[in-house]
Amino acid sequence: MNSSFHSATLNELIDRSCDRYGRNSAVGFAFDAPLSYAEFRRLLLLVAAMLKDSGVKKGDRVAILAENSPQWGIAYFGIVRLGAVAVPILPDFAENDVKHILADAEAKILFTTQRQLEKLYELGGYRPKAIITLDDACDKNHLLSCETFTDFLARAGELSDKKRAGLTGPLTADDIASTIYTSGTSGHSKAVMLSHRNFIRNVLSTAGILDTPISEVAGWTFLSILPMSHCYEFTTSFLLPLAAGARIVYAGKTPTPSILEKICRAEKPTIMCMVPMVMDKIYKKRILPAINDNLILRTAIRMPFLGKAIQRKIGRKLYDFFGGQLKLVAIGGAALNLEVEKFLAAAGFPYLCGYGLTEAAPLVSAGPWGDPTVAIGSSGKPVRDVEVRITHLNPETGLGEIEVRGPNVMRGYYKNEKATRETIDPDGWLATGDLGYLDARNNLFIEGRSKSVIVLSHGENIYPEIIEEKINAYAEVIESLVTEENDKLVARVYFDYDRIDEETRGQSQQRKLDHIEAMLRHIQREVNEQLPRYSQLHRVGERQEPFVKTATHKIKRYLYTNGYNS
Repeated sequence: MNSSFHSATLNELIDRSCDRYGRNSAVGFAFDAPLSYAEFRRLLLLVAAMLKDSGVKKGDRVAILAENSPQWGIAYFGIVRLGAVAVPILPDFAENDVKHILADAEAKILFTTQRQLEKLYELGGYRPKAIITLDDACDKNHLLSCETFTDFLARAGELSDKKRAGLTGPLTADDIASTIYTSGTSGHSKAVMLSHRNFIRNVLSTAGILDTPISEVAGWTFLSILPMSHCYEFTTSFLLPLAAGARIVYAGKTPTPSILEKICRAEKPTIMCMVPMVMDKIYKKRILPAINDNLILRTAIRMPFLGKAIQRKIGRKLYDFFGGQLKLVAIGGAALNLEVEKFLAAAGFPYLCGYGLTEAAPLVSAGPWGDPTVAIGSSGKPVRDVEVRITHLNPETGLGEIEVRGPNVMRGYYKNEKATRETIDPDGWLATGDLGYLDARNNLFIEGRSKSVIVLSHGENIYPEIIEEKINAYAEVIESLVTEENDKLVARVYFDYDRIDEETRGQSQQRKLDHIEAMLRHIQREVNEQLPRYSQLHRVGERQEPFVKTATHKIKRYLYTNGYNS
């Protein structure tokens, strides 16, 4: 995609698109009529006018605690129109996290939804000046004073022309657009300040992955299934399609395989971003059973020539599952299981893997699409205008810390200059905390977090993510976690209990328990056969509920590293 939509600020980006694509469909829920670009701008200007009338000015923080919707995006652009700072809050954040963020950011106004209201009942000493519900909800318990989004817009429409004029004051590319409170796997939440320039330049870098004229992208449909409050979805599935004049469709529901199939059949997406867990579920619940339950197919797929043809045929069915119009599925946020990626590549499925972090707005590497030198198992090559280097190289493992430099790197951490200095050096290099290496073709491989490395008494560095990938490859496993206990490696496994129930149908409860125990022993034996002796598992146990995870479905390791937490 070319860079003809270059803008200095997000306000210029949306204005340009609305001028050029005013009649095009912009945003909407699946199965519903979408808003046009012209209507999107009309509504965001009403939001900006009403915020200004409420006393919001440049530099003030306005929070959004809500699920994906067209109203989310309208509220966001209404906030930044004034030069105010949007504070997107992940809707899955716990009540205490929400209270902390609202107080720390000193959010003047809060946009939220019915599902989030209970988190706001006891805000303590600090509370926003106004609470607006994007889904027009009212607090049924009468503990909060809320205004519906419809009423909020109606009041804006009653403002005088003078109050509705001059909404955009002096704004530069280096002004802060968003402050995003991360919820990382290490447990140390920080508030990342991202400027208009950070987002604009990362949109351009993301666009560079696609070898497609921008005029063609204007006819694409982006299906949005990840939270907009996460930087990955915000940049790649919100800002990028809006910059190109494309249509965004919101799933509106948890994207289980069956729901996703129905939405894709109706909306026929051209492109979508997802985390590995979504593709992993589809692979394990739809593809593997089709192969394993058919003896002839299971045998034939192992034959060199016949197997490739079968995988291509299955890939076509997967393509049809997503509506039959896909050009690309971008997978990021966590590592894609190698077995799943090998299948996608062999099946000819249009996918690419990427890597990024909130501090980089977020994309660092991906694809590019169609490049035959992109290695399976890698996160692709550094995107345009982003430099990557490996520091503190371990000569024995070949791994080092990944550092990033470019116009996408954050302005710093809000109210935390010390952490900013520790993370960004004087030359502008951002220390990511991730471990990896670059191969001879400049493919970036991620091997884990530096804070996740386990060092036992023998002194060897052990990367738990590598062991977990081997465990997660089993069809019966949804997720696993490897930790250290008493100088030994232990693993907890959360099974797909629907699959286990199917495998043990008609058997007693005791036989089901015996089946699980046998699976645990089988996994431990086979995984250990693939590992050097120093990194073999001492014990593999069952975990009967999912692990607590971040927005991109990475397990929050810090919750499970103090002893053997089951």
